[in-house]
Amino acid sequence: MKVGFVQMEPKLLNLNANLSKAEKLIKEAANQGAKLIVLPELFDTGYNFEAKEEVEEIAQQIPDGETTQFLVEQAREHEAFIVAGTAEKDERGRLYNSAVIVGPIGQGYIGKYRKIHLFYREKLFFEPGNLGFHVFNIGMAKVGIMICFDWFFPESMRTLALKGADIVAHPANLVLPYAPRAMPIRSLENRVFSITANRIGEERGLRFIGMSQINSPRAEILLRASEDKEEVGVVEINIEEARNKRLNEFNDIFKDRRPEHYSL
Repeated sequence: MKVGFVQMEPKLLNLNANLSKAEKLIKEAANQGAKLIVLPELFDTGYNFEAKEEVEEIAQQIPDGETTQFLVEQAREHEAFIVAGTAEKDERGRLYNSAVIVGPIGQGYIGKYRKIHLFYREKLFFEPGNLGFHVFNIGMAKVGIMICFDWFFPESMRTLALKGADIVAHPANLVLPYAPRAMPIRSLENRVFSITANRIGEERGLRFIGMSQINSPRAEILLRASEDKEEVGVVEINIEEARNKRLNEFNDIFKDRRPEHYSL
């Protein structure tokens, strides 16, 4: 199975420009054979908002909003599954930093995740996620979703792995330097593949670090992007590697867990 990321520079509060750019990059990844494509956090809106009113103006409902419908069309056209971050406005007007997963013909909109661990000024604009961590079965693999700062909390990826994820899709707008070093370890300790799709550029003084990457269950960095270029990355992975939790004939990382000793 081939999987990929899209690394791009969204334009703040310019939905049409961002969807147009994403369309080209999704096509590029699909042309390289990717069947699962991950886009950055808030790829359609930009990130560094100054006022809640800006978010309210551009956020959309899921799945009826323009962004989700655009992604459904892209998935159908390219016969691929897509995970992408977007600003969500629910039916009561509450705002969430969310991600959707969509699929090709017969799938369409599959589900969404709302970011649980909000970073920095996100707390001024978004509600904390309230849907929990979920794993979505896309047939060829089971995909878990977390967003950006969720990586800082080991419980996020562990929860997805214990729920059966083979791949963790990780839309991101990373500004701190740590995640590119930490994500291979997150993959190792859970024996899953991870796909971090980050953005690039500078937005109202905030600089994003790029370095989108795909990591293996053995902590290998299978592919890493640049710090400052828009690009796609596609690699072929063997899903079975994520389903084997054995280290040797005596150790299985999940069967060896002793949760009765972990409570604080």
